[in-house]
Amino acid sequence: MLEGEDRAARYLDLTGLDPDTLRAGLGDPAILASAIEFLTNHEPDLIRAAEALAVTPEELVAAKDLLLS
Repeated sequence: MLEGEDRAARYLDLTGLDPDTLRAGLGDPAILASAIEFLTNHEPDLIRAAEALAVTPEELVAAKDLLLS
């Protein structure tokens, strides 16, 4: 989902996370939701991520909402 170097660097810069903290937090719903929220802020990224995961963009947004509830 964040495999593009520029996209990953933007996400890390905006969140203040470093790669190790991100990896360690993959089971944390807030970190997962923040990654999806990041993707929703740039529609082309959201669409590419949805295609890579074989889901719709709407399903990704619903997953973020579920993670935060």
